[in-house]
Amino acid sequence: MIAAGRVAIGAALLLAPRLATLPWIGVADASRPGAKVLARAMGARDVVIGAIALHTLGNPQVAPRWQKAGAAVDGVDLAATLAARRELPGGGVALVTVMATLGVAGQLWAASGLAGAEAAPAAE
Repeated sequence: MIAAGRVAIGAALLLAPRLATLPWIGVADASRPGAKVLARAMGARDVVIGAIALHTLGNPQVAPRWQKAGAAVDGVDLAATLAARRELPGGGVALVTVMATLGVAGQLWAASGLAGAEAAPAAE
């Protein structure tokens, strides 16, 4: 679900960067051309990471690594948001804090479960 959500959020950032970033960074900044460029780049990143995470779910050697990569990316998003929290809308900071924290925890949990699938003997 997290990987599918990442693809959806990434697509929103690509297709409607101002609308997708408005709650996170505020009206004035979301309307700037530079913010739209960064939002689209971030959107492309999220579509690719999410799509590869979905694609590799059946591969216990690769899937945990992609889940951890997604967790790392969400951790960076969380840290960047918290570092700039005084300049961002409070609601956006809260939203990204919750989403990124759940993303990190969920993906690390998924990586752990997928890695465990590799160690489990195959049912005959």
